[in-house]
Amino acid sequence: MTHNLRAETLTIKGHNGDEIEAYVAVPTDVEQHGSIVVIHHLPGYDEATKEITRRFAANGYAAIMPNLYHREAPGADPDDAAAIARANGGIADEQIVGDVEGAMNYLKSLPTSNGKVASIGFCSGGRQSFMVGCRLPLEGVIDCYGAFVVGTPPAEFPLRVTPVVGEASGLRGEVLGLFGAEDQFPTPAQVDELADALRAAGKTFTFRTYEGAGHAFFSSDRPSYRVDAANEGWREIFSFLSRTVG
Repeated sequence: MTHNLRAETLTIKGHNGDEIEAYVAVPTDVEQHGSIVVIHHLPGYDEATKEITRRFAANGYAAIMPNLYHREAPGADPDDAAAIARANGGIADEQIVGDVEGAMNYLKSLPTSNGKVASIGFCSGGRQSFMVGCRLPLEGVIDCYGAFVVGTPPAEFPLRVTPVVGEASGLRGEVLGLFGAEDQFPTPAQVDELADALRAAGKTFTFRTYEGAGHAFFSSDRPSYRVDAANEGWREIFSFLSRTVG
């Protein structure tokens, strides 16, 4: 079923009470719904990820994407804002957690919310989705090919990030991981390492790895797009949301 929805840009309170921009999509024909925070990829707060945010609302979930680059370049084109963020080595983990917490609180404040919130992230956002799931009370965590959840970035990598797999014991919700067999960030071996860590921590998780897919196979506006993997991935995502926050 495709739901009616309302989508808009607004301001929410993020880390340290800062006001940041966010894009919100809410189904308008349901009495109650689960919710999801969408964490954008390294290219930033772009039209493709806004479309993903609307897709959740069309499927009956409230969704919000905080602009993690808002402070660095308020009002800037997504490509320009992303370039500034990369030049700065990325966004501090503590700031990301604070901004996602603000987005989570916004979703929970909606009068139609059932109080349950998940997170999803793509690329760098996959790492961040896993990280916030370790530090915030989320019912579900979706990691779409998140680089450096495990493993150390190469010296030439533009972001100054560290692995967060050591925080797995903090997860409160179930985890869904979607990966490409041809990806190098993360590699299949790194995905296996993450699975081992989740088992050791006693966490509930489901991983799917798609043959013939590399990094960013969900990105329909990029050459990396793989339609079969993306379609199957979306089925996994909505099945996961149904049992965790639906």
